[in-house]
Amino acid sequence: MKTRRRESRVEPPGHPLPLWVVETTGKQLDMTAAANRPQPRPGVLDIAPYVPGKSTAPGVARVYKLSANETPLGPSPKAIEAFKAVANHLEDYPEGTARLLREAIGKQFGLDPARIVCGAGSDDLLNLIADAYLQDGDEAIYTTHGFLVYPIATLGSGAKPVVAEEKAYTANVDAILAKVSERTKVVFIANPNNPTGTYVPFDELKRLQRSLPAHVLLVVDAAYSEYVRRNDYEAGIELVATCDNVVMTRTFSKIYGLAALRVGWMYAPAHVVDSINRIRGPFNVNTPAMMAAIAALNDTAHMEAARAHNEQWLTWLTDEVRKLGLTVTPSAANFLLIHFPRTKGRTAADADEFLTSRGLILRRVAAYHLPDALRMTVGIEEANRLVVKALAEFMERK
Repeated sequence: MKTRRRESRVEPPGHPLPLWVVETTGKQLDMTAAANRPQPRPGVLDIAPYVPGKSTAPGVARVYKLSANETPLGPSPKAIEAFKAVANHLEDYPEGTARLLREAIGKQFGLDPARIVCGAGSDDLLNLIADAYLQDGDEAIYTTHGFLVYPIATLGSGAKPVVAEEKAYTANVDAILAKVSERTKVVFIANPNNPTGTYVPFDELKRLQRSLPAHVLLVVDAAYSEYVRRNDYEAGIELVATCDNVVMTRTFSKIYGLAALRVGWMYAPAHVVDSINRIRGPFNVNTPAMMAAIAALNDTAHMEAARAHNEQWLTWLTDEVRKLGLTVTPSAANFLLIHFPRTKGRTAADADEFLTSRGLILRRVAAYHLPDALRMTVGIEEANRLVVKALAEFMERK
């Protein structure tokens, strides 16, 4: 005698349609619930959330985190003192325009403070730019291995991200210009770029600006500019000073070592500053962060020490890793991109697992369309030497 499958029928009170308790019931319930609650704008749920690099290695006593491009020297002691000095006044709102910080930045770089906007990291400013200058139907261009915040900010504003192919892991001006259409409103370019470490020479950046339609905003993300020691590089200050459609963003998270405080700034034409200030949160930079940033900015000796450390060990790491038979993309920042073969047992995923087991945390960059590479931040001497030693063991193992 055959056993007949019984299906129970459930009719929730007030529900117009019966729901059958079969494999699809869960999906039906999810869809029904979704139809009866607030919905985000179209496209928001299609955004892949930004996923930071890992920072732990379970079961390992000592961990060296080299996945987040943090400075190994830490922040200036003067910045720490400035941060602590305001601890007794946390009940007070910050000054809403970050005036003291803007004035300090203006003095340091010879800029008009009125053309500076500060934010909770440069990510905050990139999102504000997208919100102010992009809408449904618009397009924003970024490059193949460009910073993931660019497409996230673009999609979040209802616009379409358009990818321009890179050449030798470097943003290519001709490829960017070929993607410009009547719907293009913003071009994002990281210079140097994360995670490749490559940069666009100033002459090429100027050519890009000259060739763009006047209504297209060129956003130069110069988060790693303080590390660059190249005669043909310029962070973007000159372009902003002489052009009406260029914005430069900077951060205190990298060489200044204030990543935990989230402080960034942008230099822009007056009309862009006016637009951003109209939608910016009035207290988007907290007081301890502002005071620490001012102190860090003024401690030029600490910044120079961080720059010198990076220059020494970036060169050493590049040379030593190449000696192991691995390819390294030339970097102008505080990290290097290491490429691995697709040979079984020698892949980037294999290397990541091997290094993690030894407490050496590098950054997987598959989300940046670089599945065969790992990004390594320049660390303290001990960490740098341990990574090279571990990679040598990895490449030699059978």
